[in-house]
Amino acid sequence: MKFTRRNVLGLLAAGAFSLGVAAVCAPKPASAATLDEIKSNGTIKVGMLVDFPPFGLMNTDGKPDGYDADVAKLLAKNLGVKLDLVPVTGPNRIPYLLSGQVDVLVASLGITEERAKRVTFSEPYAGISIAVFGLSDVDMSSAEKLSGHTIGVARASTQDTAITKIAPEGAKIQRFDDDASAVQALLSGQVEAIGASNTVIAQIEKAAGDRFNEKFGLSQQVQGIAVHPGTKDLLASVNSFLDKVKADGELDKIHQKWLNAPLPKFVQDAR
Repeated sequence: MKFTRRNVLGLLAAGAFSLGVAAVCAPKPASAATLDEIKSNGTIKVGMLVDFPPFGLMNTDGKPDGYDADVAKLLAKNLGVKLDLVPVTGPNRIPYLLSGQVDVLVASLGITEERAKRVTFSEPYAGISIAVFGLSDVDMSSAEKLSGHTIGVARASTQDTAITKIAPEGAKIQRFDDDASAVQALLSGQVEAIGASNTVIAQIEKAAGDRFNEKFGLSQQVQGIAVHPGTKDLLASVNSFLDKVKADGELDKIHQKWLNAPLPKFVQDAR
């Protein structure tokens, strides 16, 4: 398969954040729906991104789909209610929750200390890891072994920061404008490895087979389902649901479906 920049951009639709999306003004604050109210209404409104494949996307029928959509479907089924998927953007997803436009967020929201001041997070249901990924027949299994090799990264990205911090003398870091350019450089042989997220890695593996493999991890971030602060019964129900789908393998099936890999251990074991 000949990899052109157009092909790579299509490939990386599954690993790239959509940046520069204008924030949408939220309406006047509204009270948060309780678990009882959601069940009484018979519907749960779930906010999700539709511009962050494979976690959130619009399918060929013009409907929200992806990892987060499948998790939301299971959550609604577990609660015994209908599902109303509400597309949100990165900037407006928390305002949508706080204003009552959605009841919960299953929106690839990384659990951070700053966000936890505004919303209440469930236990993790997904996670993004950053790793060094490169030619299978080249030993780059530790930071020290990067010496003498060329590693590509998206300029000013998380992986750029991580690799710059650990790169030994003799390692060459080649910076590109975006992930698509870095991946194209790897596929064309311009670099021997790249720093990439597990979402990007999964898509490369689908296209390139065992030509490349993961060398070692750099960082991890878990994602949680967000609820409005103070909705303790709803939070408890969401956490109970996540415990169930982790234990019975349903969450792993969703991860295998969309990321072509098992649910990461750091997500499976998180509480």
